[in-house]
Amino acid sequence: MKKLVILGAGCAGTMMANKLRKDLDAEEWNITLIDKDNIHDYQPGYLFVPFDINTIKEIRKSKREFIGSGIDFVISKLINVDWDKQEVTTETQGSFKYDILVMSTGCDVKPEEVEGLGETWNKGGVHGFYRYDDCQELRTALKKFNGGKLVVNIAEMPIKCPVAPLEFAFLADWYFHERGIRDKVEIEFVTPLAGAFTKPVATRVLTSACEEKQIKIVPNFSLGAVDGEKKVISSYDGTEVNYDMLVSIPPNFGSDVMIDSGIADPMGYIPVDKHTLQPEGRDNVWVIGDGTNVPTSKAGAVAHFQADILHENILAYINGDEQHARSDGHAL
Repeated sequence: MKKLVILGAGCAGTMMANKLRKDLDAEEWNITLIDKDNIHDYQPGYLFVPFDINTIKEIRKSKREFIGSGIDFVISKLINVDWDKQEVTTETQGSFKYDILVMSTGCDVKPEEVEGLGETWNKGGVHGFYRYDDCQELRTALKKFNGGKLVVNIAEMPIKCPVAPLEFAFLADWYFHERGIRDKVEIEFVTPLAGAFTKPVATRVLTSACEEKQIKIVPNFSLGAVDGEKKVISSYDGTEVNYDMLVSIPPNFGSDVMIDSGIADPMGYIPVDKHTLQPEGRDNVWVIGDGTNVPTSKAGAVAHFQADILHENILAYINGDEQHARSDGHAL
């Protein structure tokens, strides 16, 4: 029996497991999907929870609901990946050998990577919305916010879903209008980018929208520190922006396990060929989703298109054919 192991049962990993199970003979191939828990969050919903557009119950389900039959789902924390031995090790369920490995270990925010941000997180008006608990804390804080300056700050790129912070600013504008206090709230969008977004045409349109909504854009701001007592964020060049409430998008890092296993860069992202999504010299390993170092958006839309590429190429590899499919970073 040949073994295909998939690390991570998020959007990308679950898609790959379900796609490949349909095409691989169950008597020839065992598919094992490994994740640390059985909790599936619809992450785009985090953005809407603070404004009571989505509820927590609407965005949280079990991962098993989305995993097809014929797939072994192992719930245990991953502690090591050894490409040379073709083996992955978990905390409680032992080790798993593989013939093919698909890695979809994702990324997460790390407020502690910014001076002063970790210490003030969910305290004194500093919040975020990229995690389950954080979006609920922000919901409570917004209900108590009756005026002042709201700053939405992106610490650095890359981040999950690059448009989400700007969406938050637009939703905040709507939310405070609904509460009848928009005239008492300043909204500033502080970004390391040269403008509102990553592409020139989109930036022009979104800048115009910000001007209409009286949302000030502060570009080219590279976050260096947060002073919770003074309520000031400062950039590395000394520029300062004061706030009454800070909605922060902290630095994003890949999995610490990838760093500990010696297969990732210092930020936890796995280096791969941006077209094949394979690490150099590893013809039976593919990496998909947010955990790669490819220059694309870290979003579910990208993972969907990457999954089509991997699906085609993995089947070609198994059948001894040439792998023709190439990822181009397409998202929509």
